[in-house]
Amino acid sequence: MKIIQRVPLRLWLAAAAGLFLLMSLFTSDRVQAAPELHWYKGNLHTHTVNSDGDSTPNDVASWYKEHRYNFLVLTDHNFRTEIDGLNSLHAAKDRFLLIPGEEVTDSFAKAPVHINAYDGSSLVEPTHGQSMVATIQRNVDAIRRVNGLPSVNHPNFGWAITSKDLLEIQNLNLFEVYNGHPYVNNSGGGGVESMDELWDTLLSAGRRINGIAVDDAHHFKQLGRDRSNPGRGWVVVKAPELTRSAIREALISGKFYASNGVELTDVRSSESELSVEIKPAGAAKHRTYFIGEQGKILGTSVDDVAVYKIRGNEKYVRARVESSTGDMAWTQPVYPGAR
Repeated sequence: MKIIQRVPLRLWLAAAAGLFLLMSLFTSDRVQAAPELHWYKGNLHTHTVNSDGDSTPNDVASWYKEHRYNFLVLTDHNFRTEIDGLNSLHAAKDRFLLIPGEEVTDSFAKAPVHINAYDGSSLVEPTHGQSMVATIQRNVDAIRRVNGLPSVNHPNFGWAITSKDLLEIQNLNLFEVYNGHPYVNNSGGGGVESMDELWDTLLSAGRRINGIAVDDAHHFKQLGRDRSNPGRGWVVVKAPELTRSAIREALISGKFYASNGVELTDVRSSESELSVEIKPAGAAKHRTYFIGEQGKILGTSVDDVAVYKIRGNEKYVRARVESSTGDMAWTQPVYPGAR
């Protein structure tokens, strides 16, 4: 006859404690709370006396910090301003940060080709091409080689770059949907696409590209409608911290909105809806347009919390908020079918 021995209670308790400890080692990473996210306002395109601006890098950084921006990229033409000294003077944890950059300035057949390089490791010299597409692509590739983020600037400046050109470009996921310079033709005209229309053309063709708004400021000492002044266009990113890597990741993943005046409190998306919460601005009234393939208006809202219910068959959905003041904000596209 088999004799079954009793296991002492203390051994059972010890075994259970060991198993619990082992399980906690494997699951601790998964149960950690997600980091709290914050909104950080920044300008991605501005100039100093290192190219054709009218103010020193220190004065430019001071302007943005004093006007409560959280980050700034100095993008002088074919010049990479060193930012270590500026950060030692201006940077403040979770309040203000400078990120390196430059405006790679090239041309094809006298048409301007300007591509910003964000957060790269070194200066990028313009690399000319035998066509408009080749010129853009060669510069994008050169920026990528130094681990920079390329962004095509003001496509309608000089009526230089079309959606047809950009449809052929690889490894590009940023462009300027709004630029504050007075001579860049954001609204198109004469049969040329506006920046909103160009964006929808690219998105409808399957390109994953995010739209930024920028100052392109040159004039800090002279103010006027015909001057390129600061404070006209910006992005607000949603990130866990104010660091170069966190800002970079937000720009890549589309966790930001672009604006030339309208402020948003939050932007949220899920499998069922896209919602935009607008910050009240005095007596101003707002209308939100939810936009899909080929620029089709999928829905509108006049509520401060505008909500679009996703049907699931949309190629993409993005929102544009228009104010009675003439100002706007743009959210980044979401792709319901890819969830």
